[in-house]
Amino acid sequence: MKASLIALLLPAAASARFIEANEINRVLPTTDTLLEEVKTSEKFLIEVSPGERQWVTEDEKWKLRREGVNFMDVTDYTDFGTLRTSSKAPAIFPKKVQLQSDIHPMLKNLSKDLMQEHLEKFSSFHTRYYKSDYGRQSSEWLLKTVRDTIKEAGADKHVTASHFEHPWGQNSIIATIPGQSNSTVVIGAHQDSINLWFPSVLAAPGADDDGSGTVTILEAFRILLSSEEVVKGNAPNTIEFHWYSAEEGGLLGSQAIFSEYEKQGRDVKAMLQQDMTGYVQGTLDAGKPESVGVIMDFVDPNLTAFIKKVIEEYCEIPWVETKCGYACSDHASASKAGYPSAFVIESTFGDSDQKIHGTDDLIKYLSFDHMLQHARMTLALVYELGFTDFENLKSENEMGEL
Repeated sequence: MKASLIALLLPAAASARFIEANEINRVLPTTDTLLEEVKTSEKFLIEVSPGERQWVTEDEKWKLRREGVNFMDVTDYTDFGTLRTSSKAPAIFPKKVQLQSDIHPMLKNLSKDLMQEHLEKFSSFHTRYYKSDYGRQSSEWLLKTVRDTIKEAGADKHVTASHFEHPWGQNSIIATIPGQSNSTVVIGAHQDSINLWFPSVLAAPGADDDGSGTVTILEAFRILLSSEEVVKGNAPNTIEFHWYSAEEGGLLGSQAIFSEYEKQGRDVKAMLQQDMTGYVQGTLDAGKPESVGVIMDFVDPNLTAFIKKVIEEYCEIPWVETKCGYACSDHASASKAGYPSAFVIESTFGDSDQKIHGTDDLIKYLSFDHMLQHARMTLALVYELGFTDFENLKSENEMGEL
């Protein structure tokens, strides 16, 4: 079976883009390379639902993904999520949005053209597979772009961006805007891409998954830095933007970060994941209105309810409820650490992009008008929550219960 699979895919591998002059990895795949992908016998412990774990090979991991099974690779994180379980309490968020006069003028400055420019570059890497040198290169480019964004905003004296290092080569990225407290609001997307047949060999442009989310939150970050109040640290809460490595390998990058935050006792008030923000054709072909997909399973219900209010006030299209299952993106790592998390996607899960995880996840299929709606939501949410006094909210809630 494996030999026949190799025979089928060798022509595809040979015709893939390996020998462009401006690329470092200019090596044609060999039969030995393909066999190495198949023969690896190392086992990984995956969690396919809460408490349900099994040992699999790497090839079996990709087979499960091809079959639509999501999981967390907990091989190195077997105790992750055990430190904060006793301290979990229902998260409290504002009953309504409040900062319209600050946010609406900022929304006008969001740029579709800049998102497209960034995504054209980001999806031009042969792959962003987290174990590949291309994955390392794309992460280096992204960190430089984030740092350039900070410098161009004149915010480099206050705002920082750095790699969160991983042993597999592609590092995650964290940009930090300090606030008046260490309480933190996190916006996330994953930077890696994958071809689920032979990840180390075949092309994976990953324009939608998750190049779209990567550049969407980057654009929201850029405009957020135009706020002098935010840049100078006058927001009550610290704000972080995360670009995770190795989401496709089982949420490895986000697990590394949030397990560290759990050990440090970090106070994360909210985490929003943006994974796939650009594809709308499936919705339109189904005769449905363009909308923002709000994930309803395995998320914090109170944060999700507030996100709906943000969409209603700051977006030009409605929200629609949908589900994606356990561990379907990096918000699951934040949830496991005990932090309130949410996930917003381009449409209902059933109408989302079916071209992902292969060679055809291309920019030509995406709508930057739709991505702009996600950028509007991201910018509005992080600004609203960045300026939320969570301690006061808690006190008001406790008084109301008396």
